Amino acid sequence: MKLKPNHNLLAHLAVLSANIIYGINYSVAKEVMPLYIQPFAFIFLRVVSAAILFSLAHALFVREKVEKQDYIPLAMCGLFGVAINQLLFFKGLSLTQPINAALMMTTNPVQVMLLAYIFLKERITNVKIFGITLGLIGAASIIITGKQISMNGSTMLGDTFIFLNSLSYAYFIIIAKPLLKKYHPVTVMKFAFLFGSIVVIPFGLNELSEVQWHVIPVEAWYKITFIILATTFIAYLLNTFALRRLPSGTVSMYIYTQPVFATLMSIYLGLGHPQPIHFIAATFIFVGVFLVSRPQVAK
Repeated sequence: MKLKPNHNLLAHLAVLSANIIYGINYSVAKEVMPLYIQPFAFIFLRVVSAAILFSLAHALFVREKVEKQDYIPLAMCGLFGVAINQLLFFKGLSLTQPINAALMMTTNPVQVMLLAYIFLKERITNVKIFGITLGLIGAASIIITGKQISMNGSTMLGDTFIFLNSLSYAYFIIIAKPLLKKYHPVTVMKFAFLFGSIVVIPFGLNELSEVQWHVIPVEAWYKITFIILATTFIAYLLNTFALRRLPSGTVSMYIYTQPVFATLMSIYLGLGHPQPIHFIAATFIFVGVFLVSRPQVAK
């Protein structure tokens, strides 16, 4: 059964909104971490808080039962989409440069396209390849503008962790796709974060005990709340809502819009100035997203 056009539009708006949140998060998170909270402690707060929020939402609004055979794939969602994804990203970021990490993340749509072809039998077309290439060029252009890339032996381990983090999230998208055809997004996210918490808690407990809660100012608490509610709970929910309705490759393609929104946020905060390359790169990105998201005509 084909989804109505307005359903597809809502799905595109959902995944776009999620990536707007991620783009804003770059400016918000760096003002909190590691100044007040260390990375693994922050992951602890995000994952455990999201697990509680999704559990409450599930109990109040969804109340959906899960079949026994689906607990293993749900646990895999928690492992790859929550625990490994976040732990590898923050550990990798501590061992490499932010620009390296951003560039490594641009491999995600390519990874998703290949995994979707292998596991979900989603077609790889010339139009998809061209769209992803345009998006990659646009995103990379924004990321490297005015910055110096340093890829050498000192950053290799961190770069590898970021690449594996991206691959982990790509695999999560592939695992979650069939589950989202069967269950509500809140149900899938509830169990993903519950299982993810089991892995994350041992890593975050030590750093969490070192947090000096009394020195955190009110403004920082607003930012922490934004990261927990918007960047974790709402953004994951929006992404899975979209993934339920759109091809996995289309959802992952929107990651290329994050540098655009991060740049706009930086300009808004007075930390940067618009340049011609930003407009050209943004055009590449959105044309690429359009091409990848076009419905494929079956032959």
